[in-house]
Amino acid sequence: MHRETVIVGIAGGTGSGKSSLVHLLLESQVGGQITVLPHDHYYLNVDQLPAKLRDNHNWDHPDAVDNRLYVKHIDQLVRGESINQPEYCFETHRRKLATESVTCRRILLVEGILVFAIEEIRRRLQWRVFIEANSDERILRRLVRDTQQRGRSLASVVHQYRMTVRPMHDEWIQPSREHADLVIPNTGPDSLYKGAQVLSGFLRSLIA
Repeated sequence: MHRETVIVGIAGGTGSGKSSLVHLLLESQVGGQITVLPHDHYYLNVDQLPAKLRDNHNWDHPDAVDNRLYVKHIDQLVRGESINQPEYCFETHRRKLATESVTCRRILLVEGILVFAIEEIRRRLQWRVFIEANSDERILRRLVRDTQQRGRSLASVVHQYRMTVRPMHDEWIQPSREHADLVIPNTGPDSLYKGAQVLSGFLRSLIA
């Protein structure tokens, strides 16, 4: 591990506020020292999924993600190497041809719903932050995101939530909360903002 890098995992259920927390951290005093590595950029192409996951349109299982490449990129970044981060299209469920060149700053944020549930990722994290939010709020946020940003119909989002999203949350994501060093309750903008302030102050002390 590169001695200058602090690796922080940010996990939580779908719609819990992970992206919002990352945005607040990027706007904080330590924002210029942060590199973000989103786990959901590493989804497998739909034809690469295990048959059971593909048939059920299950994107919330650990095997739906190219975790080998993700771990490889974490290791490269903390060694001070640059990576070609994939870009994923959630409408076609395939990776785009273009990639993004990413280098590591002092703080590496490893973010995604499953990053605590996958042991190979979890053991690389020095600090683990779990965001907890009410399940009703989480599904509402997912509805807005998937219909407005990912071209999904309301009916398809509700069906997927019932068939795979909620069961996978109960099986993989909520149990991974036990690995957290810090749990931030997201009961509204104020609570997430205060959590970001506490976390940014802590990160600032680590890289001082």
